Amino acid sequence: QVQLQESGPGLVKPSQTLSITCTVSGGSITTGDYYWNWIRQPPGKGLEWMGVITYSGSTYYSPSLKSRNSISRYTSRNHFPLQLSSVTSEASAVYYCAMEPVLRIGLSEYHYWGQRTQVTVAS
Repeated sequence: QVQLQESGPGLVKPSQTLSITCTVSGGSITTGDYYWNWIRQPPGKGLEWMGVITYSGSTYYSPSLKSRNSISRYTSRNHFPLQLSSVTSEASAVYYCAMEPVLRIGLSEYHYWGQRTQVTVAS
């Protein structure tokens, strides 16, 4: 069974770059038809889809975040980091990584979720 685990700094200062990694076990991020997503939920708000990286390394991003959002992958480590640059307090949220076997641009019903990681942007 695929398992995902987020890891991040917890606290980031405004204007810095937020970096969170999702480490995958029980499956390879290069397995065909696996799509690896990042989602976040700010306090008091709904889920927001941020972007996806495919098993072949292609990326798709939310238009509202595209210019500051970057998803990459390290196949040797079987993980896919998220970077969000020039963060403000609006980036304070719970961040999730999730996988599904279908490419969808936007929120979906994911087969597997990570356990979440809280990120706060504050000076």
